[in-house]
Amino acid sequence: MRSAADQLFELLGRRPESVSAVKPVDEGWEADVEVLELERVPETTSVMATYHVKLDEEGDLVAYERTRRYTRGQIDRRF
Repeated sequence: MRSAADQLFELLGRRPESVSAVKPVDEGWEADVEVLELERVPETTSVMATYHVKLDEEGDLVAYERTRRYTRGQIDRRF
């Protein structure tokens, strides 16, 4: 995951903050990565994004897409 986070950083120019989901798939791995997109003050109003990434068996990033944008202080209302 560190290698994938570094590769995503190279593409986006923003450092991933955390990995919120990881699962193995036949072709390698899939993960959801949280990225700070726009830093604001106060910090709870900063804009975050979730990126869904696909990695091959060696851990190389093969695809990514932004699936969600939200403010850092936002509570997920899904049940």
